[in-house]
Amino acid sequence: MGFLVMILVTVVVVHYYLWRRLVRSTTLPGSRSRRWSTWALVALAALLPLTLVGGRAFGQGVGHVLAWPGYLWLAIMFYLFVFSLVLEIPRAIALLTVRRARRPSSASVAPVIVSSPMSAGGSAVAAAETTVQTGPGVDADNGLADPVDREPGPDAAMIGRRMFISRTTAAAVGVGALATVGYGMRVAQGDPVIERVPVRLARLDPRMNGLRFAVVSDIHLGPLTGRGHTERIVRMINSLQADVVAIVGDLVDGTVAELGPLATPLRSLESRYGAYFVTGNHEYYTANGPQEWIDELDSLGVRSLRNERVEIRHAGAVLDLAGVNDLNGQVMGDGPDMAKALAGRDPGRPVVLLAHQPLQVEQAAEHGVDLQLSGHTHGGQMVPFNLLVPLQQPMVAGLAEVPRPAAGAAADARGTRPDATQVYVTRGAGFWGPPVRVGAPPEITLLELRPS
Repeated sequence: MGFLVMILVTVVVVHYYLWRRLVRSTTLPGSRSRRWSTWALVALAALLPLTLVGGRAFGQGVGHVLAWPGYLWLAIMFYLFVFSLVLEIPRAIALLTVRRARRPSSASVAPVIVSSPMSAGGSAVAAAETTVQTGPGVDADNGLADPVDREPGPDAAMIGRRMFISRTTAAAVGVGALATVGYGMRVAQGDPVIERVPVRLARLDPRMNGLRFAVVSDIHLGPLTGRGHTERIVRMINSLQADVVAIVGDLVDGTVAELGPLATPLRSLESRYGAYFVTGNHEYYTANGPQEWIDELDSLGVRSLRNERVEIRHAGAVLDLAGVNDLNGQVMGDGPDMAKALAGRDPGRPVVLLAHQPLQVEQAAEHGVDLQLSGHTHGGQMVPFNLLVPLQQPMVAGLAEVPRPAAGAAADARGTRPDATQVYVTRGAGFWGPPVRVGAPPEITLLELRPS
């Protein structure tokens, strides 16, 4: 309930700000354009909460109908807001320049003598002198109120200049937002980028040199994706000829009944040692919970690792592959249990851990994990959200390392520390919410393990 209230407050505040900058400052009071623009913005503001709750409140049919316009407006609204904020200072400087250029000088203040008869006979026996200030910067009715909100009068020239500045700024904001969203849609719905990343593990048996992991996360099958989205991802993964396929959570945004056909192409995944899956937070948001998807994936040949591990045997050597549930499972009594997943293993063997959120790497380091594979962040998905991700996760995307407790050994000649847990965070192959990616293209990763 608190989250919903926060969303509603944010929607109201952002739309009010956009109304002031894009409607109020660019139209005249009482004009038809202002009335129509205002009501259009109100309707779009109402569309957002309906989109977010539409599927659950009105059924998936209504939810799917609302998804495209609702999420598309969410992206446009966001970039209208961002571009408006960026142009606040230039706009303010331009308006201040106009105001100073039109400021009246002392020469524009002159006494005006107003005479009135003071005697019944009509003779002028006295005169009352009244000084009236005149000049282009003064409005007798509104004082220093924003002249954009007044009808043109003696100060029509300044009003025209201010209106021109406001409309030019609004046009730049609109063009910038629409161009950014258009670009982001093309990126989000295009082919994921193949990131090839070599990773050195100190405990990796030399016989496992070159073992390849295809890593994909955040596919987000949902109302804005089709079966072709899954087919393309499967085709690209198969082209990598990986030894292991790892799907690191957030596969779906709906139930098996709604999205089962979209997941069917996963049956065609090819790898030498199998395809594996761990839950993400969105699996716990679905109406029926994650278990039905775990069963569905099992029928498609994708094994779920639920706080457990398997042995990957290659060229006579062994590597432990473990997986833990997402942190959001805790509220359902189905949270991560790293101790259970890693219990009883040979500590001399390297272990690769699948964990949806990078945040789990701190605990992984405590358990001596060599490499954690994660997703969740989308790489920020839409700049500048990438600047906010570190407030909740230790990293946004790419390869990093976390020292293990009481570690002190120095890095070796190749820069790999034997006392550190490495974590790779993929940007994900899909999108959540708006079908837009800006500054964070979708990704499928091919990790190649090498001994240190």
